[in-house]
Amino acid sequence: MAAEIHSRPQTARPVLLNKIEGHSDAVNAAVLIPKEDGVITVSEDRTIRVWLKRDSGQYWPSIYHTVSSPCSCMSYHHDSRRIFIGQDNGAVVEFLISEDFNKMNHVKTYPAHQNRVSGMVFSLESEWVVSTGHDKSVSWMCTQSGSMLGRHYFTSWASCLQYPSVTRSLYDHETQHAFIGDYSGQITLLKLEKQTYSTITTLKGHEGSIGSLWWDPVQRLLFSGASDHSIIMWDIGGRKGRTLLLQGHHERVQALRYLQFTRQLLSCSADGGIAVWNMDTQREEAPQWLDSDSCQKCEQPFFWNIKQMWDTKTLGLRQHHCRKCGKAVCGKCSSKRSTFPIMGFEFPVRVCDACFDTIKEEDQTPLATFHEGKHNIAHMDMDPSRGLMVTCGSDRIVK
Repeated sequence: MAAEIHSRPQTARPVLLNKIEGHSDAVNAAVLIPKEDGVITVSEDRTIRVWLKRDSGQYWPSIYHTVSSPCSCMSYHHDSRRIFIGQDNGAVVEFLISEDFNKMNHVKTYPAHQNRVSGMVFSLESEWVVSTGHDKSVSWMCTQSGSMLGRHYFTSWASCLQYPSVTRSLYDHETQHAFIGDYSGQITLLKLEKQTYSTITTLKGHEGSIGSLWWDPVQRLLFSGASDHSIIMWDIGGRKGRTLLLQGHHERVQALRYLQFTRQLLSCSADGGIAVWNMDTQREEAPQWLDSDSCQKCEQPFFWNIKQMWDTKTLGLRQHHCRKCGKAVCGKCSSKRSTFPIMGFEFPVRVCDACFDTIKEEDQTPLATFHEGKHNIAHMDMDPSRGLMVTCGSDRIVK
């Protein structure tokens, strides 16, 4: 059911404790039940299941509930035992789970979206449920009245969200901010109010759809993972536009979690890769890529620079970029590859010959460790106090 995560990134190795099998379709979300040896899952097979560990060591469903449409996401609030399920038909359904986790009663159904619900957060402080959907919208609804408070539309599918007030930060609760990631690769920060909203800013940096967001309220950092295989750390609290790029996955990043006490970031990708990033170290921003009509090292023209090609009677070259300095260079001037973890490059990337000569052996010391989950990971949840992680995905297995 869960993997054990230790605190030291140099020696951490997730240890598989158990597997849960039995779903007939993709498991879209799984959450650990605090203070219980149990996990809640929702699946494309339209089931909501509460699994508790028996004396035999196996997990059996103490609750097996089927709804009318595939379950796409969920938000579980343990103190009140309220669970909100997002569905493929656009509805959000609220249930109340009994204290012994053997019964679940329907409370309300919210007409949140016209299409699949892609992300959702319930906030007890505001009594709001905020959700995103494939109808290109984010909506916020009152859980007391069941009514829609507001809705905002985007130009592409809204894929995931973080609603900071769920962190119980007084500042965030007063301002009601929500970060929404979409399929165009943008992240929008909205200020939500009853019946109205305002757009604070739009964050652009990814070259693929946003797969996961995580907000750290203490350092006021936003982490985003995307289908471009990369993670970006946005320093919202610093207000200087500082961003850090982290590249260590071979597939789209679909789950993130930042551990404040150990200053570690955990990320999971569609190919089962699990990365543990050491964030308690000085890191450098990757440079912006520069534009040029010719190589900024040897001055040979690029293939679109027709005038220089004609003047020098040479064939144009393909443009590349050095990941360390950002200069536009040709292939001959950037024939080397190197890791450069301080900028987030844990795999060898293209660097120009001049930068390659400046990279020392100690500069290549990894700042992350990589592990194999050995199954597609579409969703991940953690209980840091117990050192537990649960993962699930399209292979129908929960680990």
